Amino acid sequence: MVSRKRTLATCSAAHALHDGLSDVTYVLLPLLAQTFGLSLAQVGLIRSAHRASMATFQIPAGLIAERVGERNLLALGTLIAGAAFLALGYAPGFWAILVALFFAGVGSAVQHPLSSTIISHAYPAEGRRAALGTYNFFGDVGKFAFGGAVSLLLVAGISWEAPVIGFGLLGIATAVAIFLYVNNTRDGRAPVGQAEPAGKSAAGWGIRSPLSFTALCLIEILDSSTRTGFLTFIAFLLIAKGLPEGWAVLAVPLILVGGMAGKLACGFLAERYGVARMIVLTEIGTGCGILATLALPSATSFLLLPLIGVVLNGTSSVLYATVGDYVEQDRLPRAFGLIYTLGSLCGIAAPLGYGLLGDLHGLETAIAVIGIAVFLTVPLAALLKPAAASRLRSA
Repeated sequence: MVSRKRTLATCSAAHALHDGLSDVTYVLLPLLAQTFGLSLAQVGLIRSAHRASMATFQIPAGLIAERVGERNLLALGTLIAGAAFLALGYAPGFWAILVALFFAGVGSAVQHPLSSTIISHAYPAEGRRAALGTYNFFGDVGKFAFGGAVSLLLVAGISWEAPVIGFGLLGIATAVAIFLYVNNTRDGRAPVGQAEPAGKSAAGWGIRSPLSFTALCLIEILDSSTRTGFLTFIAFLLIAKGLPEGWAVLAVPLILVGGMAGKLACGFLAERYGVARMIVLTEIGTGCGILATLALPSATSFLLLPLIGVVLNGTSSVLYATVGDYVEQDRLPRAFGLIYTLGSLCGIAAPLGYGLLGDLHGLETAIAVIGIAVFLTVPLAALLKPAAASRLRSA
């Protein structure tokens, strides 16, 4: 029990670190542009390089971890991310910044699939959804903490280099903690190239229920597209409805505050009420909430945003904790790599697609489609019941 809690605490700290490093770039890019005279194209290229490296290396991270161990690769990735931010603090110009943030993305790419796998191994049955919900919650804690720390230090007259170097050192220290405090989930298994005992190794992707796993992936695609699309355009909708711009820009932080509570609560609620039921409840709540922002006055819509955030972000805790229901334990790294890569790709494609729809048919039409599309997850959730039930019978 102590080992499980220690594993959860360490992986949650790693999640806070990596998500904090990833999202603090939003705060750093304007500072870097001002310091080094970067063009908007250069700023865009830096951000794209960071996000592309994170998206590209998630599945390879899962495959490599199956050979070298999840803990070992997670520690190495965290070390790379920390070293990259340390280098960023001493970067002399554009190319050094580009390379540093590219490798920061490579290092952070390992975190989501491998931490989720390690926690799933530590909590193979009871408590897994609550554990992954807790882990999911700490990612948002890191986003707020790192961005807030930089902002406060800048107000205090401290230059951006100091916190960036501090983040790098923290990353290196976290890598050491992962190696020391997380059990290697590959310990006790046969060395690479030797046969494992019967029943210990899964062939291919190790998917026990292809239909249910496919449904889970489709739900993830719809859920991520809805979340990123709504977060991208909600402020524009509120401004169009007459809300002052200064208030409208607070829309995303309000949603994220509600989302933190949702990620934590939905993991625990799924343990009690079941996966399919929680997905249906959160997705229907999300769709109704998004459509309500179109129908309600701007001020009421604004006040509704934290509640929308609870269900909009809460579904993710249920989805990620369900991967282990349909995939063999030995193949969890690659399965989590796939799930997180799908989410990353939707984060790139959905804002572009909904933006084009808004340009062609109006912003309100785009928001309406975002709200309606999420209801497609409801029939898909029904496909998750048989596999989950069979898993419980076999446990």
